[in-house]
Amino acid sequence: MQETPAPIADAAGEGIIPMPINGSCPGAFVEEAPRERHDIVPAPTSITAFIGRTRRGPLDTPVPIASFAEFARQFGGLWQESTVSFAVQHYFLNGGADAIIVRVHNPSAPDADDLARVSLPREEGGAPLVIAAANPGAWGNRLRVIVDHDASDAADASHFTLTAQEVDSGDPSVILATETFRDLSVDPGAPRFVADVLARESRLIRVPGDVPANRLEARPRTGPSLATAVPAVLHRGHDGQPINDAHISDPRLQTMRRGLWALDNADIVNLLCIPPLRADRDVASATWEAARAYCKERRAMLLVDPPAEWQSPDDVLAGMDAADSIMTRGENAALFFPRVRAPNPLAQDRLETFAPSGAVAGVFARVDAAKGVWKAPAGPEATLAGVPGLVVKLSDEENGQLTAQGINCLRDFPIGGPVVWGARTLHGADALASQWKYIPVRRLALFIEESIVRNLGWTVFEPNDESLWSEIRLTVGAFLENLFRQGAFSGVTPRDAYFVKCDAGTMTENDIASGIVTIVVGFAPLRPAEFVIVELRQRASQPES
Repeated sequence: MQETPAPIADAAGEGIIPMPINGSCPGAFVEEAPRERHDIVPAPTSITAFIGRTRRGPLDTPVPIASFAEFARQFGGLWQESTVSFAVQHYFLNGGADAIIVRVHNPSAPDADDLARVSLPREEGGAPLVIAAANPGAWGNRLRVIVDHDASDAADASHFTLTAQEVDSGDPSVILATETFRDLSVDPGAPRFVADVLARESRLIRVPGDVPANRLEARPRTGPSLATAVPAVLHRGHDGQPINDAHISDPRLQTMRRGLWALDNADIVNLLCIPPLRADRDVASATWEAARAYCKERRAMLLVDPPAEWQSPDDVLAGMDAADSIMTRGENAALFFPRVRAPNPLAQDRLETFAPSGAVAGVFARVDAAKGVWKAPAGPEATLAGVPGLVVKLSDEENGQLTAQGINCLRDFPIGGPVVWGARTLHGADALASQWKYIPVRRLALFIEESIVRNLGWTVFEPNDESLWSEIRLTVGAFLENLFRQGAFSGVTPRDAYFVKCDAGTMTENDIASGIVTIVVGFAPLRPAEFVIVELRQRASQPES
């Protein structure tokens, strides 16, 4: 009997197994047996979360969007009472690509849900079926519904058709959106149970209460077509009151995953913006503290807006040194000063003052896409689109004072216009001498951590021995090598740029027995060139011969 030769490995590490020799046909036979690879897929770097009040949209739910048009469809677009709507507009205007919106709402009364609603009568009388808007807000007053007995089976008297329409607030004859649900049933056991279908498929309406046991009464018509049916109009929807910090950062919200902690239901967050609660009310220090701690836990960066009362560099320095400072300094937060002046489309494009975080987040996303997360989102190319001016025009000397304190300046230069002119974290004051002084260094570290953690799930329950450790070193090393080739690290050779350790030297015997694998990763970051010194020397001219 002939034995199958042992596998041999090719240059790429793939196993090539010679096939058993076929006695009837001499020759060489091979079969490729690919080995499972564990590549690290780079994590996203600029998914930005916005928390605040909007005109419409699901409450305390992280909703991903990819454009301002999508924000307008789902959250109502620009609204004078919504500072977050302008921040989102500035974000996409400056290059943002992916955002997560969390809508918070303050009811008009303690026991109010602020939903627009209407009661639809049943054929046999009794309690009606209540139809409500999908979420709170006066936008629901633009909804109307039509009940019809048209069904796929004309003989089936238990089913009905429900049509929901959203009309223009200025001209009810203009229909903005229509949803039609056929073969609905009031039977909870039916596949097309009305409450379940609306909750699953409708963007406009819901059934907030009990469903009556018999079919709804059809709406009267003035003609033979459904278009002539008299709609039932929803009413009593309310936009609620202005929000306050408790709707975002009250510790009791954490267990319910609401407010700030609604982001627990989001897969990943890289940047967090909490615009002012309203035009005349800044975010309180308690909310900034909660957000800073949350960002550190989620490996994200918090972009902090300056209070409206900061109108000069002296105000900034005094505010940061005060006992009730805006927030504790931390490596996962960055503050930008001053506020920006931008046109308001709701006020005939008059220039108004806005918090800068939305526009700055867009710059972060734009630079990430063009250069990488290791490039400082600042400098001449970090222009602020849609921002004609700034509230305060800083001098070079004032810029230097604020930079030394870890405050990032927005500058308005004669050529180029407003730009981001600082790249320090709130742990970047010169006196602190922190290793996380610079935004790109901190964000690169967070990116590496997130990418490794998200891609090493396969190591769980593997034998904790040298075989696993070497595979981890190979996987993480290949990821870092790719970053090195893209220019993410300083150093001429990979040996100078990064290292990966995972062996008996990074773990104790007790760690190994407890199933703990420790990976030590080091890298040489590229630090921004904040101060470029040009040294001029005068040389005496040579005498002519």
